[in-house]
Amino acid sequence: MTSPHSPAAPEAAVPATIVVQYGEVRDIPLNRLKASSKNARKVGHRAEVIEARAASITYKGVLQPLVVEPEIKDGRETGYYLVSAGEGRRQALRLLAKRKRLAKGAPVRCVVDTTNDPAEVSMDENLSREPMHPADEFEAFRDLADRKGYSAEEISARFGPSPDTVRKRLRLGAAAPALLDLYREEVLTLDQLMAFAVNPDQERQMQVYAQLPAQNRQPYAIRRAMTETKVAADDRRLRFIGLDAYVAAGGPVLRDLFTEGDDGWAEDVVLLDRLVGEKLVAIAQEVRDREGWKWASAHLDFPHGHGWGRIWEHVLSRTPEEVEAINALQAAVSALTDQWADVDPLPPEIADSFEAMEAELEALGQDYGHTGEEKARAGVLVILGDKGEVRFDRGFVRPEDEPAPEPDPETEVQPEPGGDQGVAGSTPGQETGDDGGEGGDVEEPLGDTNAPLPERVISELTAHRSAALRDALAQDPDLAQVALVHALVNRVFRAGAPTTCLDIRWVSRDLNQYGEGIEDSAAGVAIAERHRLWARQMPARPEDLWDFVVGLDGDSRASLLAHCVSLSLDAVRAWERRPTPVLAHIEALATALNLDMRDYWKPTAVRYLDRVTKAQIVVAVTDGVSGEVAVRLSGLKKPDMVAAAEPLLVEAGWLPTLLRTAQPVDAAPSDKADGVEGEGETDAGVSFPLDPAEPLTDDAEPLASLEEAVQVEPEPSEAEAAAIEALLP
Repeated sequence: MTSPHSPAAPEAAVPATIVVQYGEVRDIPLNRLKASSKNARKVGHRAEVIEARAASITYKGVLQPLVVEPEIKDGRETGYYLVSAGEGRRQALRLLAKRKRLAKGAPVRCVVDTTNDPAEVSMDENLSREPMHPADEFEAFRDLADRKGYSAEEISARFGPSPDTVRKRLRLGAAAPALLDLYREEVLTLDQLMAFAVNPDQERQMQVYAQLPAQNRQPYAIRRAMTETKVAADDRRLRFIGLDAYVAAGGPVLRDLFTEGDDGWAEDVVLLDRLVGEKLVAIAQEVRDREGWKWASAHLDFPHGHGWGRIWEHVLSRTPEEVEAINALQAAVSALTDQWADVDPLPPEIADSFEAMEAELEALGQDYGHTGEEKARAGVLVILGDKGEVRFDRGFVRPEDEPAPEPDPETEVQPEPGGDQGVAGSTPGQETGDDGGEGGDVEEPLGDTNAPLPERVISELTAHRSAALRDALAQDPDLAQVALVHALVNRVFRAGAPTTCLDIRWVSRDLNQYGEGIEDSAAGVAIAERHRLWARQMPARPEDLWDFVVGLDGDSRASLLAHCVSLSLDAVRAWERRPTPVLAHIEALATALNLDMRDYWKPTAVRYLDRVTKAQIVVAVTDGVSGEVAVRLSGLKKPDMVAAAEPLLVEAGWLPTLLRTAQPVDAAPSDKADGVEGEGETDAGVSFPLDPAEPLTDDAEPLASLEEAVQVEPEPSEAEAAAIEALLP
């Protein structure tokens, strides 16, 4: 408030009459115009701004005259003019002249103002303008494209922004008018509008806007909803056939103009699936014809529950001539290798010799495989892998192609020799003595020596033998292990009736139904390869399994036993509640095996971070990195938080509680990761309950506050802080 004694502020002077324009309009040669030292703008125009104005002048000329004053030196006019307002236009004109698009002395319309203060004119030029709202700009660009048929390149040439920038603005200008109005009213942000504009379908845009609650309208959620019926370019199907092949077949592609490095989405899913199916079928037919299988079947995913048998690859028998030829070729390759071991590169003729011999060895066939008879009744599955690669699973046999089982001699009905010859168990009195008279001795019938024993007798005798076998086997641990391996091999590698007398039950849970990518994970690939290597060694006849197991050395037999036993392990926690002792056994096994899940699993976006809440990500970063970093990430949007947290957690080797392994109480700390010493510490350096009876959950203890987490975490080093800063957006 002004004091009564303070001087009154001077009132602004109002001109008696308003003049619309001060100064004379003249056409002044371009090379007579100079920059003014009185220009209020000290930071010059950016190069792209000058380019845009040059583009506009090229097509429309100078729409607004420059304001200039005569240059005065020594009290006289020099013939040059200083630009008070319009320096950007002058620079754009000079750029066109430099490119020979305009004469250096081309006339430029100017207002020669000697009345107003040039500095004040310059300030008005820069302060009184209000840029148009971006939504108005988007719609104006779209109007030019629709009304005048201008392409992005044409608009770029006329206004200066790059064609890519123009395409983005055209896409935004094509958004639903209601969404543009919401953007003008600041109900939607530009990021949200760009997410809606990923798909130009205005009806779909409004549907998604109505379906998503306001609190869930994050750009990533909008973008996902706008493209949920389309197939991303990194989908395995598009990787398999190639985006170019899909486009060449007439498939439309929806491009995300607002995300760098994104190849977009395939819109015609029916066409895509047809192309994928045709290519898979063609590959299946090719492998069937080339390898001689009875059939081949193409599948996007492995057809679990098919009910088919399988013939695994096995050692192939060879003729003496083939063995001799292979040995000779291998000896020749070995000799040639020794002779030229120190020469690099090899002479062309020697390289050709190596190639020819390797081709001959390949032509002679592989050591393992299937016979022609097996291929004549079996087939091959052609399956599209998780990364778009093709996998071949050979040797499956459909039920109708299974050979008829050989009759069991013990179950065949034996004909009764001798026709009417009596048998044991005949009705008394059916056969009598010679006189058959009353009071004579009745001769007991001999019966048939080949008649089967009564079932009761058979059961009793074999029960005694079973007891004796159990007692004897219990006293021979080595042979008991052989029998156990044989029984498990029967269940694991042989379909149909087992050839073992041990009543060992074996079940293997299908893990693929509980998680995507199990087959293609490090553990899944290792298990499949181990199974394949064992399966191809199995003898063709089931009755030969015993001799095969007996013939293995101790280490091989133990490895085979471990493989069979491992396939029965089930540590899945699904909808059913597993007994506490079973959960305890899972943890005891993991501890005994010193299982480190960091060798098998990483906390990536796909495997974990995208599927949990932001709060759980913050807890993970607090646990695995530091509380300070967690606080810095807590304010980010989820996509940015995931992008920043993923490399940090992967580098730290962080694991959810469900994947951590407790160390024995007396075990030394693992050297795989540095951790704080203390009871219950795991090799990941985090607290873990050692009581195996305590059921594990994935519910982390909630933080009282992020600030609390900061207090208990050590400050990062300068190097760590720099690395974290580089990773953050």
